Amino acid sequence: MCGIAGWVDFERDLRSRQSAVRVMTDTLAARGPDDEGIWADRHAVLGHRRLAVIDPVGGQQPMAAGDDTDPRAVITYCGEVYNHRELRAELAARGHRFRTRCDTEVLLRAFLEWGADCATRMDGMFAFAVWDPGARELTLVRDRLGVKPLFYYPTGTGVLFGSEPKAVLAHPRAESAVDADGMRELLVHGRTPGRAPFRGMREVRPGHVLRVTREATTERRYWSLTANPHTDDTATTVATARELLQDAVGGQLVADVPLGLLLSGGIDSSTLTGLAHRWYGHEGGSTSRTRTFSMGLTGYTENFQPHPSMRGTPDAPYVTTVSEHLGTDHTEILLDASALADPQVHRAVLLAQDVPTPLGDMDTSLYLLFQGMKQHVTVALSGEAADEVFGGYPWAYDRTLADAGTYPWVAFAQRQSASSAGFGCGLLDQGLLGELDVLGYGVDGYRAALAEVPELEAESADRRRARQVEYLVLTRWLPPLLDRKDRLGMAAGVELRVPYCDHRLVQYLYDVPLEVKRLGGREKGLLRAAAADLLPSSVLNRPKSSYPATQDPEYGRLVQERFRSLIAASDAPVAPLLDRQAARDAAAAPAPTGAFAWVQRSNMEMALQLNTWLEAHDVQLKL
Repeated sequence: MCGIAGWVDFERDLRSRQSAVRVMTDTLAARGPDDEGIWADRHAVLGHRRLAVIDPVGGQQPMAAGDDTDPRAVITYCGEVYNHRELRAELAARGHRFRTRCDTEVLLRAFLEWGADCATRMDGMFAFAVWDPGARELTLVRDRLGVKPLFYYPTGTGVLFGSEPKAVLAHPRAESAVDADGMRELLVHGRTPGRAPFRGMREVRPGHVLRVTREATTERRYWSLTANPHTDDTATTVATARELLQDAVGGQLVADVPLGLLLSGGIDSSTLTGLAHRWYGHEGGSTSRTRTFSMGLTGYTENFQPHPSMRGTPDAPYVTTVSEHLGTDHTEILLDASALADPQVHRAVLLAQDVPTPLGDMDTSLYLLFQGMKQHVTVALSGEAADEVFGGYPWAYDRTLADAGTYPWVAFAQRQSASSAGFGCGLLDQGLLGELDVLGYGVDGYRAALAEVPELEAESADRRRARQVEYLVLTRWLPPLLDRKDRLGMAAGVELRVPYCDHRLVQYLYDVPLEVKRLGGREKGLLRAAAADLLPSSVLNRPKSSYPATQDPEYGRLVQERFRSLIAASDAPVAPLLDRQAARDAAAAPAPTGAFAWVQRSNMEMALQLNTWLEAHDVQLKL
């Protein structure tokens, strides 16, 4: 796992300008703390920061194929190709010779053999750039689900690219400016594929290839979801889902560095832990115990207050049950209010993600969890995307949310009494929100997404609607979650792997009817059935519980204290964006506490994050 960056210019000699790309890669040091490299020729400079996971000795990048002074192709790559051994064997049979054990060389050789279509043969998460010096052509490729990020910025005479916006913005030819559409992208809860908040910047879309030459920049899709009849009976569906997930977990447990699993005590992470335990004991042939990690909040279990639609139970008792049942080597990273509210941690989270979010302690706790894990492991498997592929969210089965005329999760948030303008927007200037019309922007994006949905002519209206919601979830809801996990994990130097994003599993479940996913009338009933032999009944039957937000009143007090200081500063960059009266009221109100406090805190947290973002990235607002 790594960070990549580069600069291509068809009208300049870049050989003396390598320092500009080194500055870009320096911003990605956390993604690649183990090594760095720069490669340059007349019209291209490629940069790399490395987190060594496979073949730590032999996998230095950028990597060239052929004569180092006159290479056929040069690659800079972020990610993991889990089937690299199989691809290596196939390429060797075709005459390719290898100098290393790393998947980078396999990917480079695969590109030489099949061109950008090599992506269709890969099982993994990846974002990579290949420069062809002879053809003077840059190719950017991103994995099918968009697990690994990749941004680019056309310059008129070439292109800048990087794993994160901060790398692109570090180049003097990139402008750190945000216009009205960029602000809408920040605030809408349904990211538009390909768009980035910063003006002039784009994101390579999941499952796409971008080709840049002097003459043109072209983009094509190499993978997308397809609509197919589901003909398997229930027993076969359960068995197939189990087999696909089991295969994904086994493939992702391979690393040359310490590896562990995130464990929350829910069905998603517990199933992965159970499958990993089986693999280590059987296929893996290991006698060592499975390493698991959880995030704990001081006093949370003892003082827990349930939230009727989000969190019915605390995690810790279920984590203990799973760990003891499987005999894992478990570590709890325990956090208190002062750590969660530390302004420096909040700043680190903002810098990691490059954009403000209203999630507050749910972001800081995840970042601190990864920091704690880094003391023990470099790679971790996460249960992210299980709800998306197995239909675990309320909007997967609540028809009133599905028929709301906008993204169903937006309708859900409105039902939870969030601001009518959107989650975290409650303290923003009402005139500005009216001009931006974020909800209307979301509706436009929702309608555009519906037009993309692959469908079957013979499907019933209910099945068609369920497929539409699933497509929205996988292409609009999931990408920001994957991006969040990647950014916060890599900011701590931890590679996150997501077996539920295996493209074979995703495609198979996309065609499974909702009633089968809800076996027994329960959310994720299919997953529960597939994991029935792995886990205790208390865990198998535990209702969904979302990622925990602290309920410690001290945290709310600390957030409000920071917010009061912010609005007292007349020169705060965020001041023109705020509703002054609403901000004063929030500062004067009692500090938010209890199970619903995260909704109230989100407005203050978003204002604080916006302010840090405007300062840290020197953002020019051009609304």
